[in-house]
Amino acid sequence: MTSSDISAELRSTVADAFEQGAALEIQGGGTKQFYGRRPAGSLLRVQDHQGIVNYEPTELVVSVRSGTRLSELQQILAEANQMLGFEAPAFGAEATVGGMVACGFSGPARPYRGAVRDAVLGVQIINGRGQQLRFGGEVIKNVAGYDAARLMVGAMGTLGVLLQVSLKVLPAPEVMMTRTFEMTEVLALKQMNVWAGRPLPLSACSFYAGRLSVRLGGSGEAVLAAGREIGGDEEHDAMTWWESLREQTLPFFARKEPLWRLSVPPATEPMNLPGDCLIDWGGAQRWLFCEHSVDVLRQVVRDVGGHATLFRGGNRDGEIFEPLQSVQSRLQQELKKAFDPRSILNPGRMVEGW
Repeated sequence: MTSSDISAELRSTVADAFEQGAALEIQGGGTKQFYGRRPAGSLLRVQDHQGIVNYEPTELVVSVRSGTRLSELQQILAEANQMLGFEAPAFGAEATVGGMVACGFSGPARPYRGAVRDAVLGVQIINGRGQQLRFGGEVIKNVAGYDAARLMVGAMGTLGVLLQVSLKVLPAPEVMMTRTFEMTEVLALKQMNVWAGRPLPLSACSFYAGRLSVRLGGSGEAVLAAGREIGGDEEHDAMTWWESLREQTLPFFARKEPLWRLSVPPATEPMNLPGDCLIDWGGAQRWLFCEHSVDVLRQVVRDVGGHATLFRGGNRDGEIFEPLQSVQSRLQQELKKAFDPRSILNPGRMVEGW
């Protein structure tokens, strides 16, 4: 793996931008440029800041520079029979660890192994003044004040330029098995929630077009016993299917309409929304292709206790993310001012004006 520390160069660039009040568009591998509002500012590339800083498999922790390719990190972990539990999508070969954290995307395993935020133990960043800061550490038991490290997950680079991330890793499962079932959406949602309440080694549950897919992972005995308990048909090309779901290369995703990501309580019944829907995360995440009224769509999702994000396509100058309530907005603006007082880091990427 290539190792290159360009933190001094990045600090200098951000410090100069702070003095001039000049906006910077932060970019890793560029595989998730479709996400969020339209970026602005001079391009600040982080992908040359690469390398594993520290990895001791027995400690289940890895520290890595943000420009490191996600695929390279995954390969190194696999050689030690370990993995990133949240199963992050890459959306391209150039995907970086920093982009993974900045966007906060988790794959099908998220409800069962945790999210990106759950795995972040510490970060090093450059704030909007050009200062290098460190939050958190490299140990799993690390409770020392405000958990600023996890604020960086999903912040889209608006709070700081990620330099280094320390992540908790997990042992890879001994055996994986996928079972499939033919049933209606209503029955599938009920069944997924029933299974979630049982001591089964679940690692993914998804439903689309009358087909429920359930992935089991763990020790050989536990997986075989669970497979016998839940029944269904075995899917023999399961690895390819789950990867296609994670990377959004299934035929379902090959559309031009706006793609919405709906986050709802997993037991939520089918919602009265037009368009084509794929259910993931045991019911908690629903992908919807829909050109419905944005206000109506968001209100329907709010009514069931969820929120809606315009994931891909549509108007990228509008409200991509769920509009913040007044208290939330004030808190986030104060955080933005503390980390980036002149609003030069990816300004407007998440919220218009800051």
